[in-house]
Amino acid sequence: MKPLRSFSVLPGFGLSLGYTIIYLSLIVLLPISAVFIFSSQLSITEYWQAVTSPRVLASYQLSFAASLVAALINVVFGVLLAWCLVRYSFTGKRIVDALVDLPFALPTAVAGIALTALYAPNGWLGQIIEGQFGIKVAFTPLGILVALVFIGLPFVVRTLQPVLEELDLELEEAAASLGANRWKTFRYVVLPVLFPAILTGFALAFARAVGEYGSVIFIAGNIPMVSEIAPLMIISKLEQYDYQGATAIASVMLVISFILLLVINLLQSWTAKRTGRNA
Repeated sequence: MKPLRSFSVLPGFGLSLGYTIIYLSLIVLLPISAVFIFSSQLSITEYWQAVTSPRVLASYQLSFAASLVAALINVVFGVLLAWCLVRYSFTGKRIVDALVDLPFALPTAVAGIALTALYAPNGWLGQIIEGQFGIKVAFTPLGILVALVFIGLPFVVRTLQPVLEELDLELEEAAASLGANRWKTFRYVVLPVLFPAILTGFALAFARAVGEYGSVIFIAGNIPMVSEIAPLMIISKLEQYDYQGATAIASVMLVISFILLLVINLLQSWTAKRTGRNA
C-alpha cells in the first residue's frame, strides 16, 4: 500500500523551490553579484588603494564600532523593555508598545532631522547636555551612536517579546521554591531560554546599523576622519561616478558583515543545541 501523502496548501516541493530560488536570485543574489562584478574591473592595486585609503579605513572603523556598541546597548535596554511590556501592566502600556515600532514607520531622513534638532547645540536636549555636562552629541561620533540605537531598538524588543510570552512562569516559581534568588533565577533559568533570541535581536540590530544612512547622515556632521560613515563614502564615490570605487568599498562591508553575521548565527545554533531547544 502506498503511504498517504501529507496535505499541503502550497505547490509541490520542486515548484516551490524553483520559485524561491528565482525570487532570491533576483532580489538578493543578483545585486550582490553586481557589487563584485563592478569591483572586479579594478586591478588588485587599484582595488587595494580604494578600500584602504585613510578616510575609508576611518569610516570602516566608525561604522562597525558604532554599530557594535549600539547593538549591545539595544540588547541591554531591549531586554528590559520587552520584559516590562510582557510581564507588567501599567498605565500607557499600549502607547509604549506602539512607540517601539516608531523607528520602523518613521522615514529615516525624518528621524535624522528630528534627532539633529533635539541634540544640536541649540536643541532642546543638546543645549542641556552640552551646557550642564560639556558633552557635544550632534555632529560627533556620539550622535551617530544615538541614531543607531534609535533605529535598532525595535529589532531586539520585537524578537524577545514572543519568547518571553511563551516562557512558562512555573519554571521561575520552581527555581524560587528551591531557594534561588532573583539573579540566580534569571541567570540559570530565564537567560538560557532568552539567549538565542537575544543573539537574533543583536544580529538584526547590528545588520541594520551597519548599513544605515538616512538617520545618520544629518546628525553625523560628516567630518573627514572623524564622523564619516562607510555608506557616506559609497555615496560620495557614486556622486563622482566612480562606480568601481563605490562597489569596492561596498564589497568589503559586505564580506565583513557576512562573516560577523555568520559567526553570530553559528553561535546561536550552538547555543540552541546546547540548551536542547533546536527545532
